[in-house]
Amino acid sequence: MVTAQLVKELRERTGAGMMACKKALTESNGDMEKAIEILREKGLAAAAKKAGRVAAEGIVKTYVSEDKKTGAILELNCETDFVAANEDFMNFADKIAEMVAKTSATTVEEFEGEMFNETQTVKEALTALIAKLGENMNIRRFKKFSVENGMVHSYIHGGGRIGVLVEVSSDKVNEIVEEVAKDLAMQVAAANPLFLNENEVDATSLEKEKEIFRVQALNEGKPENIVEKMVAGRIKKYYKEVCLMDQPWVKDSDKNIAKFVDEKSKELGSPIVVNRFVRFERGEGIEKEEVDFATEVANQVKGK
Repeated sequence: MVTAQLVKELRERTGAGMMACKKALTESNGDMEKAIEILREKGLAAAAKKAGRVAAEGIVKTYVSEDKKTGAILELNCETDFVAANEDFMNFADKIAEMVAKTSATTVEEFEGEMFNETQTVKEALTALIAKLGENMNIRRFKKFSVENGMVHSYIHGGGRIGVLVEVSSDKVNEIVEEVAKDLAMQVAAANPLFLNENEVDATSLEKEKEIFRVQALNEGKPENIVEKMVAGRIKKYYKEVCLMDQPWVKDSDKNIAKFVDEKSKELGSPIVVNRFVRFERGEGIEKEEVDFATEVANQVKGK
């Protein structure tokens, strides 16, 4: 009899998907070792050995619905740029980006449990792709935007190295709003703001910056009575660096983003409000494993 505990154990030992494990155990009449052999023969257990390898390459993908009301962004990682350019890998990324736009899942784990097709979950389809292409892969993160009055716009830079999603609200939606959303997405890609506006800068980050600036001013020998004024001035400069609405517009540094949006709102005859943005850069924060070419070839020969 195939129990849930047997399926769980087989998944842990092989890295194969739940349905694949269940089928293998049914086929082997509950014999664990025979089930592992069945999965290996199908190439599904191969993913288990690859799961420990660092996946810092890959692609950032975006998807925006036809009515431009919903958008999604995700990062799908693999080990090499060679696999990142593979057609099967790209097609899988396209499909799951579209799925993200329609999902109610809030975590990668929840999303991976959803059905990719009639017979496979997202996790099982990913495991099968790992077995086919021979590299560890993982869905690292995703984000979904949805707006009623307004639009979502996406921008991809460097062939999937950087991806941006921007959401704006407006009672009128036309080419002016689309132009604003497009320019904002390019701004986010280029200038990498950390916050939308000054109100979104968290207190911890702000106090940390203030303390750094305070110590800098004191180290410069400035008297206590003007240190606070200097700190206030430097915080203003900090906002210009990290807040989207305060940043100088990359197309015209004489105006900031807030002024640019305000001007376009007047041109439209209706307020344009920037609701939120997200920027993913492929592999950011992942520590890559340094392996020289000779070692990599030797490991492949040994089947590592």
